[in-house]
Amino acid sequence: MKHPPPKKHILLFDLDGTLIDSTEAILESFRVTYATLGVPAPKDADVTTLIGYPLDDMFTRLGIPTDQIDTCVRIYKEHYRHISRAKTVLLPGAKDAVKAAAQFAHLGIVTTKTGHFSIDLMEHLGLMEYFSVLIGREDVQHPKPDPEPIHKALEVLPTVTGNTYMIGDTCMDMDAARAAGVIGIGVLCGYGTAETLEGCAEILVADAREAVEKIGS
Repeated sequence: MKHPPPKKHILLFDLDGTLIDSTEAILESFRVTYATLGVPAPKDADVTTLIGYPLDDMFTRLGIPTDQIDTCVRIYKEHYRHISRAKTVLLPGAKDAVKAAAQFAHLGIVTTKTGHFSIDLMEHLGLMEYFSVLIGREDVQHPKPDPEPIHKALEVLPTVTGNTYMIGDTCMDMDAARAAGVIGIGVLCGYGTAETLEGCAEILVADAREAVEKIGS
């Protein structure tokens, strides 16, 4: 029996803006949170520019007082949990990218989203089986751009003879990659702009599919 070739690389993926589009679910959950508090919601554009940051950081940057942050995060998560499956889709080419990458690399997810929500979501989207590890916000003390989530993912994954890559759509992903000593590949299909990513990514491509094609070629 012919055995498949050994997997040479490690590919770590961000979620929002890299593999999935959950903008509708995120914005709705923010609106519900602010409505529950009885205060005006921020503009959608002000929220989307912060997607990728941990929730508590997002609420802080949007001006919520420190003593209300935990309440906001709780309300948000309660609503998001109910709608995330229905209002999240895979980005174009994401499924092909993951399936192709799994042929030659060990795969992981490093996200600032809640980990158990993310696992449930990726199972629903039919992709979790391709990933050996998912590191979410609750799994680390210091989220991206700190390298801790990447280091924690690599503790689970095997040692490889090739390279380790972090594929993401924001400079937080790229800064975490640099701090962890791995190669950062920025994708333009998410929330980061070409202008900002050009300043922080080692490699810049259109989307996850192009990133995988470049690594696997």
